[in-house]
Amino acid sequence: MRKLALIFTFFASFHAVAQRTDALNSLVQQFEQYQKQALQEKLFVHVDRPFYLTGETMWFRIYYVDGSGHQPLDVSKVAYLEILDKDQKPVSQVKVALSAGKGDGALFLPASINSGNYIVRAYTNWMKNVGADYFFEKPITIVNPFKKMGLPVLSKAVDYDVQFFPEGGNLVQGIAGNVAFRVTDAAGKGITFRGAVINAQNDTVARFTPQRFGIGRFEFTPVSGTTYRAVIRDESGRVTTRSFPAVHERGYTMRLEEASASQLKITVTTNATDASAVYLLAHTRQLIKAAEMRPIQQEATFLIDKKALGDGVSHLTVFTADRKPVCERLYFKRPAQSLTIGLKPDKTEYATRTSVNIDVAVQASAGKGSAADLSVAVYRLDSLQSLRSADIASYLWMTSDLRGNVESPAYYLQSESVSVNQAIDNLMLTHGWRRFKWDDVLGQAKPMSAVAFVPEFNGPILQATVADPTSGKPVAEAGAFLSMVGRPIRLFTSKSDAGGRLLFEMKDFYGAKNLIIQPAQPENNYRLSIVNPFSEAPAITPLPALDVEPSATGPLENRSVAMQVQNTFWGERSIRYRFPEVDSSAFYGKPTESYLLDAYTRFPAMEEVLREYVPGVAPRKRQGKFKLIVLNLPYREFFEDPSLVLIDGVPVYDMDKLMEFSPLKIKQLDVVTNRYFLGPVMFNGIVSYGTYKGDLAGYPLDPQLLKVDLDGLQLQREFYAPRYDTPRQLETRLPDARTLLYWNPSLTTDAQGNRKFDFFTSDQDGRYIVEVNGLTNTGQAGSQRIEFEVKQIVK
Repeated sequence: MRKLALIFTFFASFHAVAQRTDALNSLVQQFEQYQKQALQEKLFVHVDRPFYLTGETMWFRIYYVDGSGHQPLDVSKVAYLEILDKDQKPVSQVKVALSAGKGDGALFLPASINSGNYIVRAYTNWMKNVGADYFFEKPITIVNPFKKMGLPVLSKAVDYDVQFFPEGGNLVQGIAGNVAFRVTDAAGKGITFRGAVINAQNDTVARFTPQRFGIGRFEFTPVSGTTYRAVIRDESGRVTTRSFPAVHERGYTMRLEEASASQLKITVTTNATDASAVYLLAHTRQLIKAAEMRPIQQEATFLIDKKALGDGVSHLTVFTADRKPVCERLYFKRPAQSLTIGLKPDKTEYATRTSVNIDVAVQASAGKGSAADLSVAVYRLDSLQSLRSADIASYLWMTSDLRGNVESPAYYLQSESVSVNQAIDNLMLTHGWRRFKWDDVLGQAKPMSAVAFVPEFNGPILQATVADPTSGKPVAEAGAFLSMVGRPIRLFTSKSDAGGRLLFEMKDFYGAKNLIIQPAQPENNYRLSIVNPFSEAPAITPLPALDVEPSATGPLENRSVAMQVQNTFWGERSIRYRFPEVDSSAFYGKPTESYLLDAYTRFPAMEEVLREYVPGVAPRKRQGKFKLIVLNLPYREFFEDPSLVLIDGVPVYDMDKLMEFSPLKIKQLDVVTNRYFLGPVMFNGIVSYGTYKGDLAGYPLDPQLLKVDLDGLQLQREFYAPRYDTPRQLETRLPDARTLLYWNPSLTTDAQGNRKFDFFTSDQDGRYIVEVNGLTNTGQAGSQRIEFEVKQIVK
């Protein structure tokens, strides 16, 4: 009997372990499946300067990379970039074309913008699914020299943002754990203070002070049945009281420690009575690096090899035996790979209107030269500018994987030291962020049709809605046409989903266009509306009030005069665009028949034109109304049903109105004499009229159609800077007041990482900075800054 009992116990234990192992494997498989479906995208935007005047142009380069390995990505073809004011309202918005992991553009800052601090924000349509925490954000300053700046409003009230973060997520009674904290002012900057935790009896049970940027930690053991509050006293003696995180009667905690130089120790503690096993899952940017199971009664310990984790931010999540996530914390591993960008100017001082030559040398981690794609800005560094520009390395490795605003992210990537390492771990405890919900990972995968924002693989996707005009309810399975008025003729089709959503994929949509949307069946008087393609979610970066020092008056006047001089004397030369190569033919390709009407006898009536020399179209009357019937050429007989009739790409249905329209306004007539399929729609031939200017020439459209003026992808503007290669150019009397000497959004090095570039100084003396960001095809990122001086030559 004893042997049988031992055998039974052995097999029962073996079965329980096997079940737990299967559960862990299932958890890993579900996570990996989710990772394959949930592509991570990251954008980094290099703007040419951090400070602008209205009347100047903001130049930018967008780096578009895979969120896991930071390699250039080529999935989404559109990025949305906007400038938001302190009230979260956009003052400028633009759509930027992405190709092979990058895009660039420019924004002119009009005089309608008020002086203040603003946020440059960028994202793709796909990124909107995970919220604004994942968008790129960067603060800039814009000053309007033509409007009087008001004094900053100084509030006597102090409203600090005080937050506490128990390690792992929860405080559990009777279990000691670390509590991290973060205290910032209205501008998002950490403050210096002294703090204390007070219990219900007003006894001080813990004291704490920040280590760096208002962030720190302390150890705390909560007592059952006791509530706590925190008291903060700043350097001025002002006191702020905040509530403390709630204490749970039962639960789990976790603690991460450095077990050795090569290992991490994760201790999971619980007072839950039903705890039997816990799982630990570690992933770096959604790539699983470790997955283990441990039995637990009160405590379980995991040892993780640091080499197993990826570079940058990793998430360590603890699950119960029934796969419920109960604890999570972040760990940062310094990147083993880095990109070094060397900049060597031929001089340290230059005269005005002279050439500056700079050698670039890019080295990867192994010390070998590496090909890289760089963006370069050279601008005057006066008292108005600052060096707060975000660099690509700190953003990709750290900021983009953390929630909320990170103050001075470059500090954490400086040379390793005890204090820096401690500050990094404190940051991991206070800026937890995950781009997914575990319910989504462990639940059923959503089909693409259920995703709110789909990837834009081929160009902008215009989203519209269709609703019943009486009830206002969305209409499913309703067809619609979208016309892009003008040349080339473009027609797009869509059919609404269950929520009444229409998606029009608009290839080659550049510049401002007049768009017309209408139901595919004109008798359906549906109500159509356009959905704003830009995110309405608020930005997360706090903006301080603009505070310009009185000493900046002189530099502001100098910069304003320089801007006005440039716009007056160089305005026409500096506005040049690169037009994209797009298909110039109509959406239906080469028509079966095409007529330039000026080559034929001009008739005063449209019916005469068709009957005299357009054999592919037969105007007929049915029940007293005109119908245009197209020849089905392959079968040499006319279609029985009416064909698609267009004027400048806009479908029209009232043929009586068309017959009354003057043919003298028509330049060209195309006819497609066979069936034509466009998306889910089939047409019995096509009759396409084109006016001389492609503007409908006053054709009376149905007033119920939805007409909108909409901007497509931004046309790329070329950066212009004069050169002084010859004595004649050097002696020109045109003033050169540039403070931005050079901008190149895509400067590529050779395979050895070498490249030279040159530019000319202007008539503006002072200190100038060369600012470079760069990325390799393997995902290594780096940045560099150097300075030089320009001096006036006294003759």
